Amino acid sequence: MYLELFKLHELPFRLSPDPQFLYLSKQHARAKAYMESTIWFTDGFVVITGEIGAGKTTLIETFLRELTADVVVAQINQTQLSPTAFLQTVLVQFGFSPFEMKKPEVLATLNQFLTEQHVNGRKVLLIIDEAQNLTYRVLEEIRMLSGIETTKEKVLRIILAGQPELNDKLNSKELVQLTQRVRLRFHLSALSAPDTSSYIDHRLEVAGSQGRRIFAENTYNVIFKYTGGVPRLVNTLCDTSMMAAFGRDSEIVAMEDLQSAIRELQWVEFASRTNRMQQLPAIGTAPHAETGHAVGRILLASGGKTILERELRPGRIVIGRTQDNDLQIDSKFISRHHCQIVTQIDSCLIEDLNSTNGIYVKSKRVRRHNLNDGDVVVVGQHEIMYIDERTPRVRGIADAIEEAGRS
Repeated sequence: MYLELFKLHELPFRLSPDPQFLYLSKQHARAKAYMESTIWFTDGFVVITGEIGAGKTTLIETFLRELTADVVVAQINQTQLSPTAFLQTVLVQFGFSPFEMKKPEVLATLNQFLTEQHVNGRKVLLIIDEAQNLTYRVLEEIRMLSGIETTKEKVLRIILAGQPELNDKLNSKELVQLTQRVRLRFHLSALSAPDTSSYIDHRLEVAGSQGRRIFAENTYNVIFKYTGGVPRLVNTLCDTSMMAAFGRDSEIVAMEDLQSAIRELQWVEFASRTNRMQQLPAIGTAPHAETGHAVGRILLASGGKTILERELRPGRIVIGRTQDNDLQIDSKFISRHHCQIVTQIDSCLIEDLNSTNGIYVKSKRVRRHNLNDGDVVVVGQHEIMYIDERTPRVRGIADAIEEAGRS
């Protein structure tokens, strides 16, 4: 590998979470402080969310490494479990073998264990990573566990960590009681451009650079432009760029090495990607291409009034609650990334992106729907009307929206 060339003693941009390499930006430091607060306060959940690759797992590993001996920890990473299997998994983390136990026995054992730990002066912490995959039934079991208490305080501390969809679940009406017990909630966003540069230098320093500049000065802004400050993406691009420089036998990663890595990875600029941080496959032309005529357009309406109009050209637009969408609908009934519209020369498709409240056509919830001229799709408390520019108008817009509201 390139360690000898760059005079490093270990790989600086590995993807595996390593607390030694943690860069504590202001955001990461705050999230870590929220985790640490669970040791001193037992009056509610702490919820930490962040996009894929934002550094949640590394943060958790660092937090766990610093815990004192009087803290007993159960860490759950596999979250696609039934309620009973989840409770059994928690017991396994505490050293039991509960697989022959029925649910009442599992609950009784957990209750007794938590009470004994409290009596013996130990704190019990349950950390659940990838919590967005938990079912509503399992989340309800967790809420019930959080209610185990002595006469003075609750005996189980709980941290839920996951992708932004976890917030959508917690905001749903099915989990009102659990949400009321959330004491702190924090979203771990991507690094800023200055933090991205400091992050790169920090990891190189930990790996043994001893202050030597390995990446050329003009590469830092480009790295941010293509990674959006997402730590995992920064690691991938920097590692691939160092391999390109190694191929040239160069001790400095120059712009040509960075561009070579971008081509190899087939990346586009981060602003052109969706929230899932992956390059979207090309469908026709790029989503924001201005070539050619509009194939159709959509009208966004609320309360029977049109509030926005958007042309559709071949490509894809993502619709959701947050600003990183192509079309933002700021409403609590809309998921962070709710649905997408894929437009081709001869067709247009709307597809649900695993949203909480779904999309509806003629009062029927659909996973995906091929749009026809005049179709109205209900999204939360909004309506999206599709107008095919290749089809003559046959009815009024207001009439169609009013009809959708009655259906």
